[in-house]
Amino acid sequence: MEPIQVLETQTLTQLNMAKDVVGGEGEPGFRKPSSVSAYDEAMDALSSLITKKNRADKIVVDHRYELMFEYVKILELEEPISQMKIIHVAGTKGKGSTCVFTEAILRNCGFRTGLFTSPHLIDVRERFRLDGEDISKEKFLAYFWWCWDRLKKKCGDDIPMPTLFRFLALLAFKIFAAEQVDVAVMEVGLGGKTDATNVVQTPIVCGITPLGYDHTEVLGNTLGEIAGEKAGIFKKGVPAFTVSQPEEAMQVLKQKASQLDVNLEVANMLDSKLLNGLHLGLAGDHQYINAGLAIMLSSTWLQRTRHLELETSSLPERFIKGLTSANLQGRAQIIPDKVSEGDLVFYLDGAHSPESMEVCANWFSIAIGDDNSKKDSAQILLFNCMSVRDPQLLFPRLVDTCGGHGVKFKKAIFVPNMSVYNKVGSSSSSLPQTDLKEVDNSWQLTLGRVWENIICCGESESETGSCESKNSMVFSSLPLAIKWLRDTAKQNKSVRLQVLVTGSLHLVGDVMKLVNK
Repeated sequence: MEPIQVLETQTLTQLNMAKDVVGGEGEPGFRKPSSVSAYDEAMDALSSLITKKNRADKIVVDHRYELMFEYVKILELEEPISQMKIIHVAGTKGKGSTCVFTEAILRNCGFRTGLFTSPHLIDVRERFRLDGEDISKEKFLAYFWWCWDRLKKKCGDDIPMPTLFRFLALLAFKIFAAEQVDVAVMEVGLGGKTDATNVVQTPIVCGITPLGYDHTEVLGNTLGEIAGEKAGIFKKGVPAFTVSQPEEAMQVLKQKASQLDVNLEVANMLDSKLLNGLHLGLAGDHQYINAGLAIMLSSTWLQRTRHLELETSSLPERFIKGLTSANLQGRAQIIPDKVSEGDLVFYLDGAHSPESMEVCANWFSIAIGDDNSKKDSAQILLFNCMSVRDPQLLFPRLVDTCGGHGVKFKKAIFVPNMSVYNKVGSSSSSLPQTDLKEVDNSWQLTLGRVWENIICCGESESETGSCESKNSMVFSSLPLAIKWLRDTAKQNKSVRLQVLVTGSLHLVGDVMKLVNK
């Protein structure tokens, strides 16, 4: 019996156990019953791997990248990873969307798929998709404790436990190997060269999505430096695709490709006419760039695994079905608020860079124009971002792009995120209760002042627990802001409130959890 098959047999045994007990005594992953659910116990264990105190802290880079290969050995994943037929994708913008399109195409072509993306918005299981669905809790727990126990047993002073993302990447490889997927689509977490996913040595094909300035404290201050980090996923002789890039970035990508004998090609934006009147599953004109890249990654994977040749004149029906059915939470997503009976609609997009803010503004402006409500409408911004972001760069892109479509925000609301950074939550866990007296709103007040300066209006203090001015408000918590929005909608039945939630995927996730509660 092959090692993968043995582990799979063990896992299937574990999955047949009681709901909160994974595995039998003496088996990998066994947990005795306790007052804490097995899933919450796993979340606590994951939380112990977080190295940053809060989101605003600088990213902690573990320069001992070679440790990843030690972890792979401990988990006996060397051979399974080498045999896996992997599509590896890096980039600044759109890599999650590109991976989702790619997975959907190949799934609709009849293959068993694994998809690893980040971050998650509500539940960590969102990061691991099998055949288009989040992994079940039972399977997640079986694989989680299997990996956790082996690493805990072997790790110590010389080889510390992996950081959170490294553990999640290792878990993804374990899941996809044991589940025997035909194709694993892996999204890079940060950069490329020293990313946890880059233990992949023999991918089938690699992709680089649009590049821009993000995480410059780690990746470099120029597009050339950033491109060099992203190109770190290139492997000798393995074909790679990218999209139209700024010249500085493209030169570096070509240079890195040449050094490794990589055939680097530029994927064209998808022509919408090829969809036969249908629309992409992910909204926004920019998604046609990501879709074009996904088509080339998918067709190359099919060719290199000797499944089929892609006709260039038209898209196969299965490609169209994949592209038009793809879905990804928190990216250009519209959620009507049921409590407000249709008078309040949230438009969610986790844009957090100047370039993505412009894309988000374009999508929002078009989306509200497609609203079929016959009521008058008012646009409101609900925003937060990490303090390492520069609102002086983000807000002008948002305001100017929306203004170009004739859209002007009636009010901007600034709130802190609710989710706790040092705790990995789940869909079943409630958002933490916040003591409003202890909330530090200084960053949100700064965002409000920057917004007011851009909109050209002064600021004044109110006695209502919020810092209110003509164009902006700061609330001490997200639930208070949601309550204000709902109250405003109820008091103005003739007006439909269209709320753009952006600046942070974590904020988007918090809003989704509250609104869908």
